[in-house]
Amino acid sequence: MLEFDSVSKSFWTGSQRKVILDRVSFRVELGTSLGVLAPNGTGKTTLVNMMAGLEKPDEGVIRRGCNISFPLGFMGGVVKRVSAMENSRYIAKLYGLDPDYVEAYCRWLCGLGEYFDQPLGTYSAGMRARFSFALMLALDFDMYLIDEGMPSSTDVEFNKKAGSILEERLRTTTIVIVSHQPATLEKFAKKAAVLTDGHLHMFDSLEEAKQLYDYETQG
Repeated sequence: MLEFDSVSKSFWTGSQRKVILDRVSFRVELGTSLGVLAPNGTGKTTLVNMMAGLEKPDEGVIRRGCNISFPLGFMGGVVKRVSAMENSRYIAKLYGLDPDYVEAYCRWLCGLGEYFDQPLGTYSAGMRARFSFALMLALDFDMYLIDEGMPSSTDVEFNKKAGSILEERLRTTTIVIVSHQPATLEKFAKKAAVLTDGHLHMFDSLEEAKQLYDYETQG
């Protein structure tokens, strides 16, 4: 499970304090995927990074009782000056996995050809997204964190392969997906929440969450 217990987080913007979370408490149980609706600028990425342990709360406690992924699209754990091949093998060792397996899996799913052996610094944004997603799926987590849905890739074959693998994982794993678009959550989330003005409002269904979200964003 993943649990936030009276968690607060804010940033100083230079002119005012921006509140992301104000004493927020919620719990995500394994087997029940959660979708979080949040308008742009409300702290979606900060929330996901806190779930992953990449950012610490100002107050409160975050408990992680399972193996939680880094956020889809997060590239902070990779080194841009070396290749995808070297990165995949290094990160496999960090997680105690077989480097040969992780390299082969990423090479197959990415479909980057000779670029897989080139430094990540030479990649386009779409290529980096494909590698990041492949790496996340190769590591086999209990709970996956996804910020704004599928990676931005124009490669139809990759999107089809990655999408089908992610749907298969839904049967055995849990997903927390955060987006400003309700349609992005429909495939993945059983329960839903709305992040607004530092508060997280939990609902039993996406339809209920959408009613509040539409009111907040259109009001």
